[in-house]
Amino acid sequence: MQNDRLITSKIYIMDTTEANGNWNELKVKLKHRFAVLTDDDLLFEEGRKEESFGKLQEKLGKTKEEMHRIIAEM
Repeated sequence: MQNDRLITSKIYIMDTTEANGNWNELKVKLKHRFAVLTDDDLLFEEGRKEESFGKLQEKLGKTKEEMHRIIAEM
């Protein structure tokens, strides 16, 4: 049940972040925390958010829940 709320929160945060134009700020924070990330890793195409998020997860070796938590904490 808590994981469902975390995932819902994450999706909301992503949508809200992108809608507010704060994605660039979040990208900077992610790149600072994970030096292995490139600008290409942090590109989110409209309609392909889940695929892009999955690639980011894979590159960092994190579970979906871990990624949701990381982004929610930023």
